[in-house]
Amino acid sequence: MDPRFEKLAKVIVQYSGRVEPGQLVRITGATVTEPLMIAVYREVVRAGAHPEIAIVPDECKRIMLEEGSDEQLSYENPLLLHAVDTIDCSIGLWGQKNTKALSTISPEKSTLQSQARKTYFKKFLGRAADGSMNWVGTQFPCESSAQDAEMSLSEYEDFVFRGGFLNEDDPVAMWKKLSIAQQKLADYLMTKKEIRFVTPLGTDLTLGVEGRKWINCDGHENFPDGEVFTGPIETATQGIVKYSFPAVHGGRESDGIELTFRDGRVVDAKASKGEEFLIAMLDQDAGARVLGEIAIGTNYAIQDYSKNTLFDEKIGGTFHAAVGAAYPESGGTNESGLHWDMVCDLRQGGQIFVDGELISENGRFLNPEFPQPLT
Repeated sequence: MDPRFEKLAKVIVQYSGRVEPGQLVRITGATVTEPLMIAVYREVVRAGAHPEIAIVPDECKRIMLEEGSDEQLSYENPLLLHAVDTIDCSIGLWGQKNTKALSTISPEKSTLQSQARKTYFKKFLGRAADGSMNWVGTQFPCESSAQDAEMSLSEYEDFVFRGGFLNEDDPVAMWKKLSIAQQKLADYLMTKKEIRFVTPLGTDLTLGVEGRKWINCDGHENFPDGEVFTGPIETATQGIVKYSFPAVHGGRESDGIELTFRDGRVVDAKASKGEEFLIAMLDQDAGARVLGEIAIGTNYAIQDYSKNTLFDEKIGGTFHAAVGAAYPESGGTNESGLHWDMVCDLRQGGQIFVDGELISENGRFLNPEFPQPLT
C-alpha cells in the first residue's frame, strides 16, 4: 500500500473527523476505494471508536436508476434516516471505476432520487450545523478520476496528495497555517454587506451577504479543503455568471453554463453541453434556482482543473456558487434536494469587490494576511 494512504487516513480521522473513543463512525465508499477504506478503518479502531462500513458498488447505483420504478426512486430509506440521527461521524471515500457510468440516465430519474434524499440531506446538514455530528469526505485516487483529469495515475496520485499537503512532513501544521489566513478573510467579510465578482469573459455577479456567517473551511469536512463560504441572502443575487469549467453532478456533465439571476433566482439558464440536464435540475423544486452558497477558493496547492468538484472548487484564485440547499451554519435558509457547485476562474483578469472595495485581482488577494500562493 502507498504509505501516503496511511498518512491520509491519520489526518482525516484525527484532524478532520476529530474521532473520539466510543463514537460511532460510519465509513462509506465504492469498492474501488477499498485500500483507503482499510487504512481509515484501522485508524478509527486505533482511536477507540466503533467503525461501521458501508460499501456501495458502482453498478448498484446504475441498476436502481436504470431499472427502478418511480416508487423505488422516490423511496425514503428509514435505515438511512436512522443512521444520520445516530452516527457521531461520517467519513465518505469518493471514487468510481467509471465516472461516466450514469451519464445516460434520464434527468427525470435523477431528479426523483435527488428529491427522495431531501429529508436525509436536511437532517445531515442540520446535525453538522449544530455540531452533534462531524463529517469528512475525501477522494480516492483511482484510474477513472485520473482519466477525467487527463493525468496518469501516478500524476493524479501526486495531485491528490499535494492538494491535501500530504507531501509535507506535518500536513496538520500546514492546514492550521491556512486556517489562520482564511479566518482573517472570513472575519473581514463578516462585517460586509455585498460581494461582487467580475471577469473579462462576462461574469458580473453581485450578492447580498449582510448578516450571514462566513465559514472557514480548513480540512475538517472536505479534504482537501481551502475555501471560505457563506449562504447569500436568498433574494439579493443579481447579474450574470459564466462558469469557466464543466460542472459535474450525479455523473452528468454540463459545460458552458451561463446563469442569469434576478432578485435571487435563476431567470435564464444556458449551457453549450448538457443544457436539458441543467434545466431539469434547476426545475426540481422551489429552492433549486436559488443560490445556497457562495465561496472563494483559497488552496493554492491546487492549480489544475480536474473535473472533480472536490478539488476544482478549492483552486486558489477561483470562486464557486452552488444552486440549491444552503448550509444552515452560514445563516442560509434555502432548502432544496439539489446542491450543485459550479466554478468560475478569476486568475486571468478576474476581480472581487466587497462593498465597492477591490480585494482580489487575477486570483490573488491584495491583503498579504489573506491566503496567498505557495512559495
